[in-house]
Amino acid sequence: QVQLVESGGGLVQAGGSLRLSCAASGRTFSTDTMGWFRQAPGKEREFVATINWSGSRTYYADSVKGRFTISRDNAKNTVYLQMNSLKPEDTAVYYCAASTIGFGAPSPFEQEYNYWGQGTQVTVSS
Repeated sequence: QVQLVESGGGLVQAGGSLRLSCAASGRTFSTDTMGWFRQAPGKEREFVATINWSGSRTYYADSVKGRFTISRDNAKNTVYLQMNSLKPEDTAVYYCAASTIGFGAPSPFEQEYNYWGQGTQVTVSS
């Protein structure tokens, strides 16, 4: 019943931009932490970005800091990831996640997230 559905992935050249969306249904996440994670081929899933319940605070992995921006629209129950200056090493499946078990603060720890989307593929070519 509760679902997170990512969209907006695709193929882009290095230096380009993509905007990912995560639409939630089945419950409201307006008081909850949201995050983006990614998994590249042959690698473990890693933290990308997180945002607090209101959208006033964010935190990013060093690898994407200054290039990616996480945001949310609680009226639409949707979270976004704006990705600029993309690099081939950004190629991965990107997952949206929500945490209803914390205090609503940004969190980079995937163990704290209890809802996950199906993922969307982002491929960055040289």
